Amino acid sequence: MSSIAQNIQHIEQELPNDVKLIAVTKTKPVEMLLETYETGFRRFGENKVQEMSEKYNLLPKDIEWHMIGHLQSNKVKYIAPFVAMIHSVDGFKLLKEINKEAGKNDKVIECLLQIFIASEETKFGLSEDEAEEILSSAELNSLTNIKIVGLMGMASNTDDSEKVRSEFQHLKTLFESYKQYNSDRINMREISMGMSGDYVIAAEEGSTLVRIGSAIFGGR
Repeated sequence: MSSIAQNIQHIEQELPNDVKLIAVTKTKPVEMLLETYETGFRRFGENKVQEMSEKYNLLPKDIEWHMIGHLQSNKVKYIAPFVAMIHSVDGFKLLKEINKEAGKNDKVIECLLQIFIASEETKFGLSEDEAEEILSSAELNSLTNIKIVGLMGMASNTDDSEKVRSEFQHLKTLFESYKQYNSDRINMREISMGMSGDYVIAAEEGSTLVRIGSAIFGGR
């Protein structure tokens, strides 16, 4: 059994049954993704559109691709035909573009709103008010080719596990409060939080999707 297979098995054993693992394959060569695929694993996450498109073209077509990095509106068209979920929606303009490109491909793309929960200023994301503005917008009903299915957040890059825990708790609280907006376009069911260093805490605090790279593939 390969070390990748062992790592995936180890992580999945640590996670509750209702938490799904996404293997973050950014910067990893196609050979490594194939090796991962051959273990039976199918859920891959990428940060960059170009890298994701190139890998999609080279790999089997039953892979479930998750866009987890910052996404520019003008690049949505490259991934719309095949992307399973976009975790990093940080504005209404982007949501409208995803809807437009999903429509061209005759599909509905599931989206997560990325909420800014960390203390560093470098992370992308919506404020609580901006997220509520999107969720309560009358215009959202007309975007019939997207569905907002939850929230994504990145905790502060710190060794202070209590700080990380409180940021995850905050996202979970927001997630619960946003369920009041559930409608044809909104179905709050996924929380994407937790990475290699903090996925155990994230799972304890209600994450349903953890995004893990180095704990599967080793450091860069």
